[in-house]
Amino acid sequence: MDLSSLAVQLLNGLAGASSLFMVAAGLSLIFGVTRIVNFAHGSFFMIGIYVAYTLVERLGDGMGFWPALLLAAVITGILGAILEIVLLRRIYRAPELFQLLATFALVLVFKDAVLWFWGPDELLGPRAPGLSGAITILGRQFPTYDLFLIVVGPVVLGLIWLLLSRTRWGTLVRAATQDREMVSALGVNQAWLFTSVFALGAFLAGLGGALQLPHEPANLDMDLITISAAFVVVVVGGMGSIPGAYVAALLIAEVKAICIWLGLVDVLGVSISFSKLTLVVEFLVMATVLIARPSGLLGRPQAPSRSYGAAEEPLRPSTTMYKIIGGMLFAALLVLPLLMSDSPYMIVLAIDLMVAALFAASLHFIMGPAGMHSFGHAAYFGLGAYGAAIAVRSLDLPMEVALVAAPLAAVAGALLFGWFCVRLSGVYLAMLTLAFAQITWAVAYQWDAVTGGSNGLTGIWPAPWLSDKTAYYYLTLAIVVAGALMLRRILFAPFGYAMRASRDSVLRADAIGIDVKRLQWAAFIIAGVAAGLAGGLFAFSKGSISPETLHVSKSVDGIVMVMLGGIQTLVGPIVGAVTFSWLHDSVARSTDYWRAMLGGIILLLVLLFPQGIAGFVRQLFTNLDERKATAKEAIR
Repeated sequence: MDLSSLAVQLLNGLAGASSLFMVAAGLSLIFGVTRIVNFAHGSFFMIGIYVAYTLVERLGDGMGFWPALLLAAVITGILGAILEIVLLRRIYRAPELFQLLATFALVLVFKDAVLWFWGPDELLGPRAPGLSGAITILGRQFPTYDLFLIVVGPVVLGLIWLLLSRTRWGTLVRAATQDREMVSALGVNQAWLFTSVFALGAFLAGLGGALQLPHEPANLDMDLITISAAFVVVVVGGMGSIPGAYVAALLIAEVKAICIWLGLVDVLGVSISFSKLTLVVEFLVMATVLIARPSGLLGRPQAPSRSYGAAEEPLRPSTTMYKIIGGMLFAALLVLPLLMSDSPYMIVLAIDLMVAALFAASLHFIMGPAGMHSFGHAAYFGLGAYGAAIAVRSLDLPMEVALVAAPLAAVAGALLFGWFCVRLSGVYLAMLTLAFAQITWAVAYQWDAVTGGSNGLTGIWPAPWLSDKTAYYYLTLAIVVAGALMLRRILFAPFGYAMRASRDSVLRADAIGIDVKRLQWAAFIIAGVAAGLAGGLFAFSKGSISPETLHVSKSVDGIVMVMLGGIQTLVGPIVGAVTFSWLHDSVARSTDYWRAMLGGIILLLVLLFPQGIAGFVRQLFTNLDERKATAKEAIR
């Protein structure tokens, strides 16, 4: 560790911050005006670099190199405009999470489209003409192209500032960020304003990707990696703040650079690898900033939107018909192993579906009735799985005791994380839950001595009396049904009514004496118990566990399940979990491009059933009852 190496690492951080800022600036613009949390924004970054690769090949890596990069960004911007016109205009008045679900489906479609067109191999572009060399800084070589990237960031920031502050379009954008309904009421064509903002955001993401062509190879993992980092930058800087996004990109990039420079350091005889922190340092920064400044470094409290869907109807006890249907489904699950004795795979799939149903129900508990959006619910599922696995492998406890340890491990995480999370709301709360989940994932990924590191833990099998899959199926059925009924019973208890009151109006709930934060913290803990149980069942059903159970993709799967089924119904998460898991299994086995097919199905369901599958069915029965009541009144 010397001064020259520190200087080079800080310059590397500045170069990385520029591309990250461009993606985050586009995401921040789109959210500020449209209020859409665009999960597909990382796909625009990926498309930008792939299109740039093709254009450079066609136009040549000499004089055609720079026009190819700019043209790639323009094409990406046009794609974003088309996407906004064709799809997103139809869902602007849907709840935010349905918009997130639709953009997540687009991620799946774009990933397989890129796979089909460019193939699975990494593609490395040529060096930038005129900037392929290096200069000497404090005795160390530093790439000239990285110096160019350092300059590009502030230039783009300045151009965006001029566009927003010196043009009529920029004035309208800033006004829409504050109150988009008022802008529309004043006669501004809101639809085309949204389209132009979305196109500019996609252009910036595509430009950020295209500029990375000489710097790193294009690959299919860029979308999720980029969107995760961009979300962090936007939230740390403050949702909708372009200068905040630049400051946050610099902060995170430089903290990463310092961690790389520090490397392995002995502190009081203990070796600490700061370089390993690069996997999670941005989430540590985000958690720290949000705890200290809930609206980000330069952000303002999010303005309320008046364009959400209709208010939710109060929960009602099940009618006799619903109870009969539920009893019939339970009876069918009881006899399923007998009917599928010749198909062991169906028993395994049924176990997976039930575990997914309990996981989704636990997430719905805090998202629906409690109104707290969580992007990191996989933390409790994974903690439960690891708690059970470590109890068996390291502590030599019997499986029955280990299964009890699973929810206890999840509760420990919910107690700690929930205490901080309930102090935030909206997108900021969701992103803090994501930060804690990713920190937990990083610990599991690197703590080889306890968690097995990236390899995970194996040899986690049920007790001998449960070694037969049919026996384990019935245990899973009993626990899942009991867990789902427990969550349902709590929602119809005074605690559940108080929780929904706090969701609908924090001020009124506080005025009548409800301790809202304590109530929400308790909801986190209850949801953690159910998710931990699901994680323990998952570990013993698979016989192994890996850090993937804690990853953000698992959390996204849970959100998809809840939204597909319908967030306004209690049976919705179960319906969504079964539908999504079954579709995922069936589609993945039928085609190599299963992501695109699954994404298309999700998009279709979102457009046809904006209330979710279960919500749509409930609405049908409600309409039928209303027609019967109207007919009776007409007869009288």
